[in-house]
Amino acid sequence: MKVDEIIERYNKVFCKAARVTYAPIVGVRAKNAKVWDIEGKEYIDFLSDAAVQNVGHNNDRVVKAIIEQTEKLIHFTFIYGFPVEPLLLAEKLIEISPIKNAKVTFGLSGGHANDGAIKFVRAYTKRRTLLSYLGSYFGPTYGAMSITGLEFEVRALVGELSDVHYIPFPDCYRCPFGQTKESCHFECVEYIKKKFEYEVYADGVAALFAEAIQGDSGMIVPPENYFKKVKRILDEHGILLVVDEIQTGLGRTGKWFAIEHFDVVPDIITIAKPLGGGLPISAVIGREGIMESLPPLGHTSTLSGNPVTCRAALAVIEEIEEKDLLRRAEKLGNYTLKRLEKMKNDHELIGDVRGKGLMIGVDLVKDRETKERAYDEAKKVVWRAYELGLILAFLHGNVLRIQPPLTIEKEVLDEGLDKLEQAISDVEEGKVGDEALKKVRGW
Repeated sequence: MKVDEIIERYNKVFCKAARVTYAPIVGVRAKNAKVWDIEGKEYIDFLSDAAVQNVGHNNDRVVKAIIEQTEKLIHFTFIYGFPVEPLLLAEKLIEISPIKNAKVTFGLSGGHANDGAIKFVRAYTKRRTLLSYLGSYFGPTYGAMSITGLEFEVRALVGELSDVHYIPFPDCYRCPFGQTKESCHFECVEYIKKKFEYEVYADGVAALFAEAIQGDSGMIVPPENYFKKVKRILDEHGILLVVDEIQTGLGRTGKWFAIEHFDVVPDIITIAKPLGGGLPISAVIGREGIMESLPPLGHTSTLSGNPVTCRAALAVIEEIEEKDLLRRAEKLGNYTLKRLEKMKNDHELIGDVRGKGLMIGVDLVKDRETKERAYDEAKKVVWRAYELGLILAFLHGNVLRIQPPLTIEKEVLDEGLDKLEQAISDVEEGKVGDEALKKVRGW
């Protein structure tokens, strides 16, 4: 089979709501940070398969765990019975979580986990109103979609949950209040107080849903003390803090959970993407009282806590611990940021570089003064990277997403960064034609 044939068949059977295209790669084999397509071409994966493969594609420990478990027990639902694997995983998640006296429930996706968090906080507080952030993304399920502050088109078509209000996220590069880092007085925090004074009854709010670092909005890292200031306001009104760690969790930023960088303990954490090493599993981890607020089967499903996916997840956590991947993510992240900062000095197309660990955004702009987003240029960079053998994507239309596996070899990382710089240079020099704009759709 040829790539064009497969893509044509894809278009015949999959609806556009199911997927989005960056490059025509038909992956058939992968190992650590490399992927091979159906025609034998090799690629370096700078996306970790959409922040899923933190421990690398087809990690030996994870593959071994999956094989062993499938030969023993593929499924025995933990909603009725007591299989050992989900128990061991839940105990491990509680151990690495910053939340004390926590309990856990499992699901199948990040959106599913966030839907569960909505139910838990409303049940526990007996309040309906929810706060979320502009620019946030929590998933495509109905509840998660309803609290997402990035994509509103679907809601305009199908409706949404009521009683959701939005506040601006602290974006220090494109401050919504027109401030600079030097002139900032945390207007974004004061905005919450004004929100409670003029629009939202604070004591009727169940929870604030947040990403510790906004991922799909362009890798937006908040100021160091931001969440501490916000948490004080929430605590004054009995408002819970739910932190989505679906993209940032399990070592991606150099800590188990990104919120740990900000010295704040949330009431609930949701995780998914990298947890199963490529298999579908999610979890809600929360304070015991909150997690006991729903009745039996209040948030679960028949395939939740599947023994195979739980065994894979345990292998992922073991790999992170034994290979000291938290420290490695921090070390390689700092190295990558330095290299990207040097690229910024050499390339006017790069307006900003930001991130923590191996969760990094490269903000492409048409003009550094105006910070106008370079949408077409981002598509061209992604296309040229694909031609050079580098898997790349962008967020918010113009922010290159740099999220290689935490296990990527140093020489492969350097090779990928060389390819990235070559792609940027080729776009700046006009070597990538407008035909790339039709091939890279993005999100």
